[in-house]
Amino acid sequence: MSIPQELCFSNAFLCSFSQEEVKKMSQKQMKEAFVSNHNGTSVLEVTQGLCLPALCIVCRGLLIILSQHLCSSHTWRTRFFIDFVFLIIPLVATLTILSSFVLLEHLAVIICGAGLFYQIYCRRTCARMPVQKMLEKFLKISIESEYIPAISCFRVINSTFTAIAILAVDFPLFPRRFAKTELYGTGAMDFGVGGFIFGTAMVCPEVRKKYTEESRFYYLTKSLYSVWPLVFLGIGRLVIIKAIGYQEHLTEYGVHWNFFFTLIVVKLITSLLLIIFPLNKSWIVAISIIVLYQLALDFTPLKRLILYGTDGSGTRVGLLNANREGIISTLGYVAIHMAGVQTGSYMLKKRSHVKDWIKGAHCILLTAISLFISLYIVQVNVEVVSRRMANLAFCIWIVASSLILLSSLLLGDIILSFAKFLIKEAVVPCSWKLIHSSVTNKKHLESLVSEAERKEPSLCLITAMNRNQLIFFLLSNITTGLINLLIDTLHSSTLWALFVLNLYMFTNCLIIYVLHLQDKTIKFW
Repeated sequence: MSIPQELCFSNAFLCSFSQEEVKKMSQKQMKEAFVSNHNGTSVLEVTQGLCLPALCIVCRGLLIILSQHLCSSHTWRTRFFIDFVFLIIPLVATLTILSSFVLLEHLAVIICGAGLFYQIYCRRTCARMPVQKMLEKFLKISIESEYIPAISCFRVINSTFTAIAILAVDFPLFPRRFAKTELYGTGAMDFGVGGFIFGTAMVCPEVRKKYTEESRFYYLTKSLYSVWPLVFLGIGRLVIIKAIGYQEHLTEYGVHWNFFFTLIVVKLITSLLLIIFPLNKSWIVAISIIVLYQLALDFTPLKRLILYGTDGSGTRVGLLNANREGIISTLGYVAIHMAGVQTGSYMLKKRSHVKDWIKGAHCILLTAISLFISLYIVQVNVEVVSRRMANLAFCIWIVASSLILLSSLLLGDIILSFAKFLIKEAVVPCSWKLIHSSVTNKKHLESLVSEAERKEPSLCLITAMNRNQLIFFLLSNITTGLINLLIDTLHSSTLWALFVLNLYMFTNCLIIYVLHLQDKTIKFW
């Protein structure tokens, strides 16, 4: 079994150094070495892990529908408990003790979901009719929603995964193959930054049509203003990390650069690009940028500069040399952002009926499969995935994985919609609202949404995290730092590590949930 192998990794890691080297290494150096020099895992394993939360969200929705039918309503404590058990605990387990049994997890969740769906079908309150006619009627059902639930779920899943991983990676029970790769490879943690940028791009102001043709430069100015919190956070993180001597993975971004600075540069460049180029041509811009970038890596000294610095010996002297990975890799992230903009534009197209969304999910799934085929061709003939350089293969992998997750979430939304079609008046937070009418008048459609449905969505961890996503990310980073300063994570037992991880996630989620219940949205601009 692989679990004992992971549990004894800390001892194996220490044994890789001589006793004199271990004595000379500080706690900071040991932790830095613990998260460095890894080669990742397979693309398939990362994809399997990404799809599990989508299945868990379906099970959670089916349980809510069934429980509403059997009893009256839930308190906020009950709903929080259900969300935490279905959304957080499975992901913690997947990234730790059940990392080698992801397929068994999938099977268990599918069986659980099938059982819940069967119970719902047996207790259906819709008109009794043959299954074929029932499906035909369901496909013609209208959908009313202020936003696309799959996008919210995508962003929350990525935030949750990142929050768990940034702390779990410091414990021995976290599989080293999931850690960030040193140069080449696909580690589970490598998806985090790319997935965050892709998810942010899908809901950027340009996609949501928050400007007119005449006011684009006004929104460029607003974009420039909106990055000041990121500047503050980036500088703040840099100062704190250096002041307390916190461990760093130098080849991730460099000496001074960090994730917030990457977000700033990506935001500014993409805002300018979206003024110059039409929104529906974002995919062309994305392809152009990443292809030209890859050509520069292959036929100019750019790759050598990223890997070895200007003198070819790995120097960190000078601003560019010190932060070469963070600065140059932003080109890849700009391409990912533009691909996310194109996806967001496609997702926000008006679709009135369930059958329209089935076609949309099918298109996204086919695009993802095509990109995975392209990824294989690129890795064989050009270059394998490299997060450090954010090369062509890395960008294709991020976009393909994001689309697979997105199509899984859309399929889950369709399943939940069918379950709500079976049990009338059922309400699932952060899911589509069904209109059991062919009426097209918008005001009348809105009046058809039940009063309960307007109140219930507030009791939702997904909505709460999506509402205060930046605060959740900051809270996770702060608590991760505090735990690392207070606990010797390298020598923690499995049970203790699991307790700390679940308590850490419970605390962060509860704070965000209470903020949501109090109707608080914390923004800095």
